[in-house]
Amino acid sequence: MGLGARALREPVVRTRAGWVLSLYPQAAEAGGCFVSSYRPDRTYVARGQAADPERAATEAGRRARSKLRRYCAANGLNRLGTLTYRGEGCHDPLATRGHVRDFFKVLRAGLGGEPLAYVWVPEWHHTGHGLHVHFAVGRYAPRRVIDAAWGRGFVHIKLIGDLPVGSGTLTEARKAAGYLSKYVTKTFTDPDTRVLGLHRYGLAQGFTPTKVALHGRSPEDVLDQASETFGQQPARTWSSSQVEDWSGPPAIWAQWGR
Repeated sequence: MGLGARALREPVVRTRAGWVLSLYPQAAEAGGCFVSSYRPDRTYVARGQAADPERAATEAGRRARSKLRRYCAANGLNRLGTLTYRGEGCHDPLATRGHVRDFFKVLRAGLGGEPLAYVWVPEWHHTGHGLHVHFAVGRYAPRRVIDAAWGRGFVHIKLIGDLPVGSGTLTEARKAAGYLSKYVTKTFTDPDTRVLGLHRYGLAQGFTPTKVALHGRSPEDVLDQASETFGQQPARTWSSSQVEDWSGPPAIWAQWGR
């Protein structure tokens, strides 16, 4: 009998109680929670068998958005684009992924061949035209190079703007991630947009931001430790103490920079 067909219980593990903060210096972001002195038994749940599927989907979507945001911020992905097919479009999700893979391979070569960080998210066109692809990159590319790399239809790309005076690449990249996250969220809230066996979004390997674990006695303690990395206090913070019906362990989140 496979793991997905039976319940597994993890042994109780005792640890030192305190706050643990996961800091992503390249993304200027951190999140963490209070960890008790022991970890209770947890039952393994097979995919699709969660007791509360809606809540599980919401949590999975939140994790995906967080990962996407940190990746974009860490790599300065502040140019947002869309790849559209000509004619009747493409209705094959697997074929689209192959086309996107070829697009970035040719684009990278056209820009000199150096490693290129990118994120892309497929979306079904509301008119029935099939799939189109939204993507973000962090460096300028001549329009002729982008058009030649795609070669299957039309391309739209722009540098993120309409931001407060003084905003930099970090804020631009976070805004780009916000746009892309909307399309990723659809795959969790609308089951018709999800294709089983295929990832909800794609990204270039080798650019994942590193994580540093910080430990402390209080939220202020771990946030102060993180702030030393940037030489300033967070620009934005959030705490579960602000949420009246919060049911999980106490949690915090913060961003630095602009």
